[in-house]
Amino acid sequence: MGPSENQENPRIVVGVDGSEMSVAALRWADRIAPALDATITAVAAWHFPVDTGFGWSMPPAWDPEAAARSVLEDALTTAFGDKPPQGLTRRTVMGHAAYVLIEESRSAQMLVVGSRGHGGFAGLLLGSVSSACAEHAHCPVMVVHGPDARDGDAS
Repeated sequence: MGPSENQENPRIVVGVDGSEMSVAALRWADRIAPALDATITAVAAWHFPVDTGFGWSMPPAWDPEAAARSVLEDALTTAFGDKPPQGLTRRTVMGHAAYVLIEESRSAQMLVVGSRGHGGFAGLLLGSVSSACAEHAHCPVMVVHGPDARDGDAS
């Protein structure tokens, strides 16, 4: 589905991982949403950690989806305080961030992501989420490079 097919309920999908860049991406989406007559969907991907085979595992009480919800809510609060954009929706989706965001882009007018997030060593192994999204998304992609939308640094 291309961007022209998403006119009925236009939305901007924003990838959120709790990093400064994802907070900046949320703020950028808020700035451009009125021009697209779109709402914002903030998306946090989550997954179960890989078993290392060394006898270490996550505590049974740890819930990665709940952790993703918490990261998402914290990022939204940091970005917007107690005044989130009208029509804002929140989604936590199981899967690798790039895959989740590319799938979400199928029904989006635009995808907004930060240029660097909390990838760490896993990010080196899996490749850059923003690069994968820019290459494979089904809609236009904005990659935010600055730590804050007020800096005006996006591409």
